[in-house]
Amino acid sequence: MHHQLSLRSKLIIMCSVMASLFLVALDQTIVSTALSKIVEQFNAFDSLSWIVTAYLITTTITVPIAGKMSDLFGRKIMLLIGVAIFTAGSLLSGTSGTMNALIFHRAIQGIGGGIITANAFTIVGDLFAARERGKWQGLIGAVFGVSSVVGPLLGGWLTDGAKIMGVTTDWHWIFYINIPIGIVAFLLVLIFCPALRHDKKPKVDCIGAVLIAAILGLLVLAVDNTDTIFSGLMKQVGLNLVALRAIMFGLIAVLIAAFAFVENKVKEPILPLSLFKNRDFVIIIIVAALFGGAFMGSVLYLVQFNQQVFGATATGSGLMLLPMMAGDMISSIGVGQLITKTGKYKRFIILGLSLTTIGLFSLMTLNQNSPYMQEAIIMLIVGFGMGSVLPVLSLAMQSEFRIDELGVATSSSQLFRSLGSTIGTALFGAVLTAGMVSNVSVIKNTDYIRSLEKIPQAKQIGDFNDSNTLLNLNMPDVKEEITQKFSDSTNKLPENYKKIAKDKFITSQNKFSIKVKSAFVSSLRRIFLTAGFMALFATIIIIGLREKTLRKASETYTPGEEN
Repeated sequence: MHHQLSLRSKLIIMCSVMASLFLVALDQTIVSTALSKIVEQFNAFDSLSWIVTAYLITTTITVPIAGKMSDLFGRKIMLLIGVAIFTAGSLLSGTSGTMNALIFHRAIQGIGGGIITANAFTIVGDLFAARERGKWQGLIGAVFGVSSVVGPLLGGWLTDGAKIMGVTTDWHWIFYINIPIGIVAFLLVLIFCPALRHDKKPKVDCIGAVLIAAILGLLVLAVDNTDTIFSGLMKQVGLNLVALRAIMFGLIAVLIAAFAFVENKVKEPILPLSLFKNRDFVIIIIVAALFGGAFMGSVLYLVQFNQQVFGATATGSGLMLLPMMAGDMISSIGVGQLITKTGKYKRFIILGLSLTTIGLFSLMTLNQNSPYMQEAIIMLIVGFGMGSVLPVLSLAMQSEFRIDELGVATSSSQLFRSLGSTIGTALFGAVLTAGMVSNVSVIKNTDYIRSLEKIPQAKQIGDFNDSNTLLNLNMPDVKEEITQKFSDSTNKLPENYKKIAKDKFITSQNKFSIKVKSAFVSSLRRIFLTAGFMALFATIIIIGLREKTLRKASETYTPGEEN
């Protein structure tokens, strides 16, 4: 029997849960700012994608397994394990001496991150009655909004060499910063969180866990950096990317069939197939996947838009996302309060998805001549929409299931949102590349590229026939570095010739930049169009959700009480 908790204890538990989740959400964005410095130190550009993919694979695999384990063994023990693994993984990542060690330690970090993600949203369902969950899910949603902006800012600041207590930071500190927060979160959970364990005899579905891990791992590898990761293998066996992906998806289909067979036979399946008989469960996971993809389409490519078109630095482009963060936070917290008062949630998901759809389609109006204020207003609309969706989807999911099924049900929502983000990122990356490739010949045929081909150091940047290299050449810090290298190459010329040569070089650089921006904006419109349709489909699908009025807590409500 669960004991009653005071409001103070619940607040302390939720603060520790949100601190844990903030670590995970922050880690998804903070690392991106340090990738170039890490690669520079280890001189291992070929392994760059693995720093992100290793973490992504283990997080994705862990979420559904950890959700089921928490239903069997209790939330507290799983959350403690998750925070401990994540903190240890952060320490190991920060002290990594080789690229291979860093990749391995990032995978360990991802396991901890997956366990925390699976339990953070679920624990709200344990601690609070259905009506009360809205405001807490809203606060957790706001954590994601804050981290999406704080991550790039903090990552840039630490990587560029900040001063902390007389110590100059570098990329290692993006991992070290997790350690004190992780220790505090661990102690708070250990001291204040009840066991939140349900009366079931734990029977672990080991075969199901292995199969779902293989399915999700293969799926991530099939869509995320596949061409980079398997470039050596494709050359050895004579496969192209399409053929390799066809084989991988074929293998995934076989594994799914085996997984379905196993899950129908065991008593405590890792992902009960009976969940899929619930129409509302299916609606929520489809909407979560579409929303996850649409979210990545806006945040990821708005950062690139700010760098490519506005010429913002990594830190500056993060600051420019503040209107989106503000909208996200206000709506997450505000909608949570309204749900607590009314007990209704479906209308807020529909409103949020509608605003997200309008905002994403509006992003198509941005071009190289747009003022920042136009982007800021659109971002505010998108932020309002997104803040009304993410936390409320978890709430809707929890209203469908018994308390002893909350872990696996809630983590399923997180899993499909994560898969949507992963597949969406790959899809949008392909759309951007295709749009840029069609313009490569025009962009490459410029005086600027011809002059770069004469500078030996510039060739280290990459292949000038590659669209990603051309985009990289337009990044503010790269342009500055190249300009400096060109100036160094003209040192032996007389001063008047040096000035003429530099002016001509800058003019050609500006003409090149205009062509890149034009091609980039054209490609970006297709991305925002695709993301907009994803949000639109999600809006239409969610209309079919059957809403349950959330009940208020009784005075005798205790954690773990049935819905």
